[in-house]
Amino acid sequence: MERPRNPEHGDYATNLALQVSKKLGVNPRDFAGWLAEALTKQDGVAAVDVAGPGFLNLRLDADAQGAIVREALTAGAAYGHNELLAGKKINLEFVSANPTGPVHLGGTRWAAVGDALGRVLEAEGAAVTREYYFNDAGAQIDRFVRSLVAAAKGEPAPADGYGGGYIADIAAEVIKREPSALSLPEAERDETFRRTGVNLMFDEIKQSLHDFGTDFDVYFHENSLHESGAVDRAVAQLKASGDLYEEDGAWWIRSKDFGDDKDRVVIKSDGAPAYIAGDIAYFKDKRDRGFDLCIYMLGADHHGYIGRLKAAAAALGDDPNTVEVLIGQLVNLVADGKPVRMSKRAGTVITLEDLVDAVGVDAARYSLIRSSVDSAVDIDLDVLRKTTAENPVYYVQYAHARIARVLENAADLKIELGDVADADLTLLTMDKEGALIRTLGEFPKVVASAAELREPHRVARYLEGLAGAFHKYYDDKDDPDTARVLPKGDEEVSPRAVPQLHLYRATQQVLRNGLALLGVSAPERM
Repeated sequence: MERPRNPEHGDYATNLALQVSKKLGVNPRDFAGWLAEALTKQDGVAAVDVAGPGFLNLRLDADAQGAIVREALTAGAAYGHNELLAGKKINLEFVSANPTGPVHLGGTRWAAVGDALGRVLEAEGAAVTREYYFNDAGAQIDRFVRSLVAAAKGEPAPADGYGGGYIADIAAEVIKREPSALSLPEAERDETFRRTGVNLMFDEIKQSLHDFGTDFDVYFHENSLHESGAVDRAVAQLKASGDLYEEDGAWWIRSKDFGDDKDRVVIKSDGAPAYIAGDIAYFKDKRDRGFDLCIYMLGADHHGYIGRLKAAAAALGDDPNTVEVLIGQLVNLVADGKPVRMSKRAGTVITLEDLVDAVGVDAARYSLIRSSVDSAVDIDLDVLRKTTAENPVYYVQYAHARIARVLENAADLKIELGDVADADLTLLTMDKEGALIRTLGEFPKVVASAAELREPHRVARYLEGLAGAFHKYYDDKDDPDTARVLPKGDEEVSPRAVPQLHLYRATQQVLRNGLALLGVSAPERM
């Protein structure tokens, strides 16, 4: 069942007769005629027409449309939620930026999209654990430490190190907490800067994410996999199964046998574990914790991880379908028609704080969520600062605030709404009212699709359509007297006022529910 683009074709349309008639061995138009006759007898169906070779166009009666309004108001905050993923335990890993600098713009996109995806999955009944993989081991941490030590000494950053004002800030804080750090023997000095510096950086990352509306249930330390022996156990299991082989002094996983484009080094020739060794142990740890599905949200340069993670699962004797990898594309900031490339604090990259400082949390989150992560996106700061329909987040939030103002005025006029179950919603007969109601009815399907396809941007795009349907109704110039809700001057309250106000309330509820799924506020005033 779909909403036809042309409203003259009815409220809903289906090509079911075309799909089924061939299997039944009957003419599709004849079969459509039989379906039309049967459907016309159903409660809530006003008319069914057969079009073309066997399409069916349906029109609902006013009472059936009113049922959508009642359902939205009765369910309240739960409207749009389903049980599609009930009983499913999902580990959702996202952001996981190295604790060597502030969250950059790519990580900020995942912070917004990942959090929204978690909310959408929970709306479908899943038990979601949001997890941050804390990369506190490896060469990038060594470079971070050398950069901090250089900054503390007043020296330039190493050639392979990290620059930016934040390095100097953290180095100064390390010295403030550990005044004798630079006078310690080199190994102790580096360990002090490592321990304190990484903790300071990660605390800052967590705080900036929290301020952005993104919090995690688990912060998993990569180093714990090595310290606990989990990496050694996973490697031993793969050796025992024959899925690791030795060549040129290194140990390789037979990932090509499981669909990867090549075999991967797990233990390097010097005996040190490669990065994938931790990935394998980490996946096993997630499954041992009881997760049915492990979703990884990775950056644009991580396409190779899809094959290797699925191969790792298969080599461990697990189902590769328990691994899902989402790849996010790049984000570009534009201001005054030109790319914005430099951060005031980080120096070389745009950070989460830079974007939030420019447009605020709501606009930042919404703009990053509303596009598919499969495509690169340009964020126009000039547009996001506008208080016009050109700004999509303002357009949606303004619809919510407009309704709040009408409902407040209705309360001031002492208009008693009563229970929606007692309202005569058959009075909502305007075409724009029908279009708005049918849009409300689509919300549960949109949320289900967003969860099933892992595409929370569908919710944002739906909200823009809903806001558009409401604004057209509110601003109706074709029949302003019929569209107007509240009386003017000494006018009596119209019989349509109460049904219309319930429609307003239902629209407000769905706008609020959708914005909540995106982690964006629903203001009462703007």
